Amino acid sequence: MRLSRNILVPLDLSNQSTRAFKVALDVAEKYNSKVTILTCIEVDAWRHKYLDSRVNSQLVKKQSKVIKKYFEKLESLADKNNVSVKSQILTSKSTVKDIVNFAKSRKHDLVVIGSHGRTGFDKLLLGSVANGVSQKTKCHVLIVK
Repeated sequence: MRLSRNILVPLDLSNQSTRAFKVALDVAEKYNSKVTILTCIEVDAWRHKYLDSRVNSQLVKKQSKVIKKYFEKLESLADKNNVSVKSQILTSKSTVKDIVNFAKSRKHDLVVIGSHGRTGFDKLLLGSVANGVSQKTKCHVLIVK
């Protein structure tokens, strides 16, 4: 792997994404890299003809509050390791597309992403963000299980 200066870590607040963040910290520490943590809140997941847009807005606010607390813990861990961390929350209609576009637009040269390791029908039914990102991004991708 070439020298990684700008690392993106997409997070879904799962144990797998936390492990991916810790791996990214190790890489960042070794190569003196910057880390950006990113979470996408899927807004279309709640869209329904009977769902009021005000309810959607309230859900995004509540999720953002939880995510920010999670980010604070990760940023504290990064500080202890002397790694520079930025955080970003996006409202998204397509998580994979938005992660790929974010990585490209911010010139990330490595994406470190957690995988739940689903296979078979579960993968077909639930999809795989890690797989989608690895297939569509042009930079290196490290998938952590």
